[in-house]
Amino acid sequence: MNLMEQQEDIEVPPYFLCPISLQIMKDPVTVSTGITYERENIEQWVFTNKNTTCPVTKRGLNADMFTPNHILRRLIQSWCTLHASAGIEQFPTPKPPATQAQVLKLIREADRPNNDSQTKVRCLRKLRSIASHSSTDRRCLESAGAVEFLSRVIVEDSHSLDQDVSVSDEALSILSQLKISDEERLKKLVVETQGALFDSLTRVMSRSNFECRAHAVELLKSMMQVVDPAQAASVKLDHLTEVVQVIKDQVSPPGNQGSNQGAGSGLPVGEELKGRSELLTHGTGIAVVSKKILRVSHFASERGVRILASIAKFSASPALGVVTKLCLVLQVDCDAKTMERARETLKLHARAWRNSPCARAPHHMLSSS
Repeated sequence: MNLMEQQEDIEVPPYFLCPISLQIMKDPVTVSTGITYERENIEQWVFTNKNTTCPVTKRGLNADMFTPNHILRRLIQSWCTLHASAGIEQFPTPKPPATQAQVLKLIREADRPNNDSQTKVRCLRKLRSIASHSSTDRRCLESAGAVEFLSRVIVEDSHSLDQDVSVSDEALSILSQLKISDEERLKKLVVETQGALFDSLTRVMSRSNFECRAHAVELLKSMMQVVDPAQAASVKLDHLTEVVQVIKDQVSPPGNQGSNQGAGSGLPVGEELKGRSELLTHGTGIAVVSKKILRVSHFASERGVRILASIAKFSASPALGVVTKLCLVLQVDCDAKTMERARETLKLHARAWRNSPCARAPHHMLSSS
């Protein structure tokens, strides 16, 4: 009998299996409804998928009550050891999650005024180790204020000429592991640093190693996708031009095979930001795009509305006829996605455009409701 046949003959106790994945649990936790799940699976269910009920009982969940089921874990480990000869995978005892007290202690130690770069880097590397362990630990870092602390470190350290021990590089690496997706948190970073984070990321991209340049590009991209038009206005064309040049010349230099990932993720955002700025500053750029809508083809209209929507996200100053044309899109036979994009664009700046001299449409179409 071969190994696969031996595994098929072994019946796994059903209470060893996670109700979500139906796989043997390695880090079982019991939730407030009394059901036990694999920690990673139930945390994804609650925190990533934003569910508030127990998958099995459908009752409300208390997200703060995930209790490690040590007895069940030891039973599973013993059972796996007993059947190791049949190819059943054995696993070590999971590392306990980090606590806020541990994280705050490292942040305070790294933030001491008289610390040298080596000491700060040592603390940041411990934080990075915590972030790499599990999604639970990454959430612990966020709740302890690590995101705001790391952003401040980048701003303060980006002027440093110390190339061997870069505090900002370590901070960027941790932020990349945290994968910040919360729009409010990203907006808060821009507001609290008063735009200085944009300049700091540019300096990092001009002098750091490939990995950190890629992290800086991703963070810049994430922030630019959520900032308000007024905040985006603080990013100058010269600034964007420099970012594009850094991405082209340093993130993906000729012959550097390891840079493909960074170039693929970073170049489009740089070109896109530069393109928006140039189109806005061109005397007739927006007007020409608007003129093509509803005059060439459905495809041209769809593309034109998409361009206007992208520009409107960062500017509330419409060119002649833009508001009128977007309102007309809502009244003709366009595809649903194009009409929805036009509607959202009008809503975005309804208050400013209602009094615009280029508005030639009934006020009810500019309603933000």
